[in-house]
Amino acid sequence: MREYLLTLCVTAAVTYLLTGPVRKFAIVAGAMPAVRARDVHREPTPRLGGIAMFFGLCAGLLVADHLENLNEVFENSNEPRALLSGAALIWLIGVLDDKFEIDALIKLGAQMIAAGVMVMQGLTILWLPIPGIGSVSLTQWQGTLLTVALVVITINAVNFVDGLDGLAAGMVCIATTAFFMYAYRMWYGYGIEAAAPATLFAAILMGMCLGFLPHNMHPARIFMGDSGSMLIGLVLAAGAISITGQVDPDLLHGSAGSEREAVHQMVPVYIPLLLPLTIIAVPMADLVLAIVRRTWNGQSPFAADRGHLHHRLLEIGHSHSRAVLIMYFWSALIAFGAVLYSVHSASMWIVLAIVALSAVGLVLLLLPRFTPHTPRWAERFVPPRYRRRRAGSVVYESEPPAAEEEPRTPVAAGVGRVNGATAVGERSRFRDRLRT
Repeated sequence: MREYLLTLCVTAAVTYLLTGPVRKFAIVAGAMPAVRARDVHREPTPRLGGIAMFFGLCAGLLVADHLENLNEVFENSNEPRALLSGAALIWLIGVLDDKFEIDALIKLGAQMIAAGVMVMQGLTILWLPIPGIGSVSLTQWQGTLLTVALVVITINAVNFVDGLDGLAAGMVCIATTAFFMYAYRMWYGYGIEAAAPATLFAAILMGMCLGFLPHNMHPARIFMGDSGSMLIGLVLAAGAISITGQVDPDLLHGSAGSEREAVHQMVPVYIPLLLPLTIIAVPMADLVLAIVRRTWNGQSPFAADRGHLHHRLLEIGHSHSRAVLIMYFWSALIAFGAVLYSVHSASMWIVLAIVALSAVGLVLLLLPRFTPHTPRWAERFVPPRYRRRRAGSVVYESEPPAAEEEPRTPVAAGVGRVNGATAVGERSRFRDRLRT
């Protein structure tokens, strides 16, 4: 665990430290497009945040290659090199898109090529664990098509949800944390060595997201752009493919007792291939709804609009920060609920807890104008909008207007004195209100 934490911290540190210089480079390079009608931010914001995330990925892989235990992943498997090759290709296309706005079909073709590059180097689905049957071997063409489809769907799901400050990075970080817990349990709990690459990918992806989030929280100073959203989507898909298509359920016989029970213990792993990703079920639902909505309206599935889930949360009255937190809540509920259910599938308390938390989530959705307040002792640590108003205090939504200046044009002496006295009186009344 210590080596995974070290890899995570190095990845997060490199990503965090490089994001500032990348922001300045994006401004100089002109990767700061004007605000579009479907955007929710009000000022032009630089993109290309994926540059820092990609170098964080490289740093994480480099450090892991020099650690004693994690070095075995590079010696026994070609999956880290396959991931780096596919990530470099998709990142390059994303950088060009952030600067020059590449056509959607070209990006789709690049995503398929990146997935094909990973398949050629061994990162592919070899078999599927089917509930009640066991593991089913796939032909080369079946495994290739399924791998490419999973990569493309995951990349676009993450790309579609990247519409609010900190939303995509936070949701992927939450999903990856749950995925890391499951992969680590497979690796060290059951001793399945084939789960080691997926565990490493999850640790590095968590570091990429955590390092970028401080720069991307509302109000964001930089966006990850397609260079970042497509990159983290590919890394997330690579981890799911590695642990799903490489880990044989037969290896769980010793602890599970039978092949059917072993397959049922892999619920959070084979469900991602069927949905195809429960760990990012919210972005996946947003992707499906967007395709259906645009096709129904006679538009291209790749045509951008303001009908995503986060846009709808803003329309019903939620603030920017609360909409992001609600999306975080549902992502965490689905991802960690699936992991807990895989550990104690026979426990009804887990099901009841998930149902209760789902009810809480529905209440939060239906009360957009409810503003929570923090205790008195914690008010200094939260933004002013979450503090309780004291009696007699005056709360300004924005900075008070400055007092009117005296006219600079020559006027009669009497008029000048009246205006000056009025301005002084306004300043005095404003200071008295501030004291109260």
